[in-house]
Amino acid sequence: MIKFFEYGEKVEGYSIRVLNEREARAGAGILFVFGLLSLTNAVMLGHVIVTKFFISFFTLDFIIRVMNPNYSPSLLLGRFFVQNQTPEYVGASQKRFAWTIGLILALPMFYMIVINPLMNPIKVVICIICLLLLITESAFSICLGCKIYNLVKKEKATHCPAGVCEIRVKEPIQQFNLAQKIITILLVFLISVGIYAYMTKLEDKTFLMNKVTQMMMSDKEIALLQKAEFEKEANAFEDDDDF
Repeated sequence: MIKFFEYGEKVEGYSIRVLNEREARAGAGILFVFGLLSLTNAVMLGHVIVTKFFISFFTLDFIIRVMNPNYSPSLLLGRFFVQNQTPEYVGASQKRFAWTIGLILALPMFYMIVINPLMNPIKVVICIICLLLLITESAFSICLGCKIYNLVKKEKATHCPAGVCEIRVKEPIQQFNLAQKIITILLVFLISVGIYAYMTKLEDKTFLMNKVTQMMMSDKEIALLQKAEFEKEANAFEDDDDF
């Protein structure tokens, strides 16, 4: 029983308990995919049943991660996919801290989506933050929680993902020249414009953007919109009337 609460693994050559970062990145990628699908389903269609299942699983998974990551379903699935790769060991304490932040974000989402559903933009913002944390870890091996750990803890973290905790100088291949900076900034700008246009400029706006648009309307504009929708439904009913 005591061994169950020992966090991380003892590995020869490491003075601290460690976890396999490859497994953690794989688990983050798996959660990101399903999280993105659930968010897209909710935003585009207004259906939350998929999101309820995902948030329930996400919350349970992070509770287990904080207690003992050896039994986390997403990490075990990640282990299956990377089991033939050489482990990349990182400090267990900062990963636990990062996953605790994930759990803190998951709990209000679980309440607002599963227990007491609320039409609240806060849960969308929290969900997007969680997805950003997952994608930065899975795609770029950036553990933002580990960086926060170093800001709040007196004892600095060691053996961070990709060695970011150790001071080092960037190699020439890691640096940007002026042309590369311009190309990167332009790409980010075009992606942002494309996402905004997709969500707002299409003839049939998404469920989320319709809600945001209505929130920005005056009472008079909302009344006119409701009147137009009522007249549209009435005309459709008359057209279908066989009598």
